[in-house]
Amino acid sequence: MKIAVVGTGYVGLVTGVVLASLGNDVICVDKDREKLDRISKGQAPIYEPGLEELIQRSLSDGYLRVSDSIIDSARASDIVFIAVGTPPAEDGSPDLSAVREVAAEIAAGIESYTIVVNKSTVPVGSGDLVANIILSKGVPADRFDVVSNPEFLREGSAIRDTLEPDRIVIGAKNPEAAQMLVELYAPLNCKAFITDLNTAELIKYASNSFLALKISFINALSQICEACGADVGDAAAGIGADSRIGSAFLHAGLGWGGSCFPKDVRGMISTSQQFGYDFRLLKEVIDINDSQVARLLDRIENRLGGFAGRTVALLGLAFKANTDDIREARSLILIEHILGRGGKVQACDPVAVDVVRRFYPDVTYCHTPYESVTGADAAVVVTEWNEFKQLDLARIAGLMKQPLMFDGRRIYSREKAERAGLEYFAIGSSAPNEAPLPT
Repeated sequence: MKIAVVGTGYVGLVTGVVLASLGNDVICVDKDREKLDRISKGQAPIYEPGLEELIQRSLSDGYLRVSDSIIDSARASDIVFIAVGTPPAEDGSPDLSAVREVAAEIAAGIESYTIVVNKSTVPVGSGDLVANIILSKGVPADRFDVVSNPEFLREGSAIRDTLEPDRIVIGAKNPEAAQMLVELYAPLNCKAFITDLNTAELIKYASNSFLALKISFINALSQICEACGADVGDAAAGIGADSRIGSAFLHAGLGWGGSCFPKDVRGMISTSQQFGYDFRLLKEVIDINDSQVARLLDRIENRLGGFAGRTVALLGLAFKANTDDIREARSLILIEHILGRGGKVQACDPVAVDVVRRFYPDVTYCHTPYESVTGADAAVVVTEWNEFKQLDLARIAGLMKQPLMFDGRRIYSREKAERAGLEYFAIGSSAPNEAPLPT
């Protein structure tokens, strides 16, 4: 099929490149010429494992090209995906201005029957919004259909998630349009759920909101475990063994960040308010999430006797492993707090250093975890990179001014850390000594 994908962020670029790898003629569309130039040279403008190799192969096979013209790309395509950003406004509702602009330009390019697919994360009613914009530009109703096809990608495993999806959701008013999407995704051998537009749009928000709720539940439990001396890891294992609950997303930590959970939970709250429901449960989910990093900062500050004159090493900057995305990353909150209270930060991350450096030039950026902990009063595990899981903890302890380890992702065991000479603090478990250090 002839496909255009408007937007070359995580969702758009991965979607376009994967569809090209399946043998479709794909145009990746963006107004950012610099990004397009990089893609056309086989370079990925974002860090995502396996993406650059797939771009190079699709370009070499002749199935992938780029364009900065939405109109021309829509004119040449059977299916046009809208995959632009929908960032939250101040009230938490998604900003649909980019979706509106793209819909208007697509309308100008429609000359024969075209399916317009909302791939962006959008609230209920967005399919009708796009359809009305296209109709308002004079395009006859029988010349296009709007379909909702939400994505369920995880940064760091987006290629695999696209090639091996759990499910494919297709919302449409016209069954024939839905069937064209089913045929497009047929090589993936995955069950497609066909719904109306509103239901498909709601599934995306509801899915991420439920996962965020599950994470916030185990994080709330971690705070109880710290207070009573229980261990949240063992508790999670016991809870997750129940087949009705499952173990996925029951890993206590510093809380969720990134581009999806924060935006989609707020979007779900905003959508609920639009239809007269006060989703108080999700408001508490956000509050619990925000409290996790604040609680860890309190523990660190208390043990150090304040941050003034102290040096803290951060192991990890990205919001999760296998990405350079720092949107709503917990590391940024830590940096702001420590620097704001007179402390110093030494940080390392396999891929996100250059991104963070633009915003926080006063941080000392290190090439290795060992360099970052040298002379530090405390070390904090912020991101669960595999590169951090097999570190020589005895070497870490020997390099530090004060051998204090705060494990925000629970990647080490207390026994191993303490045997290495570290005083070990982990999310969801109490430590034998949390008295302030002597100044």
